[in-house]
Amino acid sequence: MASAAEQLASNLNFSAFSKAEELKKRIWFTLGALLVYRLGTYIPLPGINLGAYAQAFNHQAQGILGMFNMFAGGAVARMAIFALGIMPYISASIIVQLMTSVIPALEQLKKDGEQGRKVINQYTRYGTVLLATVQAYAIAVGLQGSQGIVTNPGPFFLFSTVITLVGGTMFLMWLGEQITARGIGNGISLIIFSGIVANLPQAISGTLELGRTGALSTPVILAIIILTIAVIGIIVFVERAQRRLLIQYPKRQVGNRMFQGDTSHLPLKLNTAGVIPPIFASSLLLLPATIAGFAKSEGLPGWATTILSSLGHGQPLYMASYAAMIVFFAFFYTALVFNPKDTADQLKKHSGFIPGIRPGERTAEYIDYVLTRITVLGAAYLVLICMLPEFLISWAGVPFYLGGTSLLIVVSVTLDTVAQIQGHLIAHQYEGLIKKSKLRGGKRNR
Repeated sequence: MASAAEQLASNLNFSAFSKAEELKKRIWFTLGALLVYRLGTYIPLPGINLGAYAQAFNHQAQGILGMFNMFAGGAVARMAIFALGIMPYISASIIVQLMTSVIPALEQLKKDGEQGRKVINQYTRYGTVLLATVQAYAIAVGLQGSQGIVTNPGPFFLFSTVITLVGGTMFLMWLGEQITARGIGNGISLIIFSGIVANLPQAISGTLELGRTGALSTPVILAIIILTIAVIGIIVFVERAQRRLLIQYPKRQVGNRMFQGDTSHLPLKLNTAGVIPPIFASSLLLLPATIAGFAKSEGLPGWATTILSSLGHGQPLYMASYAAMIVFFAFFYTALVFNPKDTADQLKKHSGFIPGIRPGERTAEYIDYVLTRITVLGAAYLVLICMLPEFLISWAGVPFYLGGTSLLIVVSVTLDTVAQIQGHLIAHQYEGLIKKSKLRGGKRNR
């Protein structure tokens, strides 16, 4: 078995990829599905005056609309049929996860295995339809209320816009599930990834154009490149970092056979919360700026104008609030997705224990203690990654397209997809080694 593993590791190269037909089919399917998604971001809604809409969007591009446009791959700026993107599905998933921690019936479904997960997924789809309908109706009303954007306002425009936008979100949800099942990688994450990366060439050319015109000096552009590479390196290192707790299993006797005790590890990720804290923090902080932009025509009280201006990009209050919200959501979401008590109960059920720690409640307390300490490091890492672009924008006025949240998504999705490709290659080569060993065994028997 050891020799087979060594041979497998030595043969894992590009020649193995050329022989993995199943993997190539999955990659082609994934690329085709993402191409369909990108085409949909260029099909505009019917009844929209695109020139008037583009002018109105540019006034709100620095608010929450700009962030949604980034995640939607530019579909919001073009008011395409995929303008809502996949965000309603992600919001519904987070809401359902929150509800599983407070509603005992949903918590029991989560523990019921595959059947329970199917029911929870169905609830998530229902929530996606509800959220998408509310958001689509708000968009339709907002478009119709803006001067000159809608060519033929009325009930038919409202109805057609809601149906089109909700249908686009549901199609993307289905497309993401198909990529996960028949392609490579996580479909939902890859859709967001492709939307962010799609506008990257334009952002790079825009930055270089600023350098050509003298708006940005050459040292600043070089500093941006070096900083981007350094941030990517930090993200790769931290996202792969784990705190492994040693788990031991005692000797056990099955029938007349005695099995030796075994050891394994309980891996705790340094950044358990992933990209959720920056997304939540960005959404909450960009909301006031968007409200201010929409309400500017009607006028705002003096105190409201002062607060909103202090929450703008580069302002000290914005920086402090952004960092505080990231830390809060890092701890909150980690506590939501990882339950030390359930983990301790599972270890006790399978006779596993942490050396020096009593099984049961003491183990849960120890896991919670370790998880809290590494979450402090994870939250500090998220604050560092997300605040660096903000300081760069404030200091040099750089249009830093790949901010902290988008960089986290791009690098994390890339790492996960590459890991899945490697897993398929290893499985393919392992099957080939098994077939060869069977053929050799058959020849020897003859």
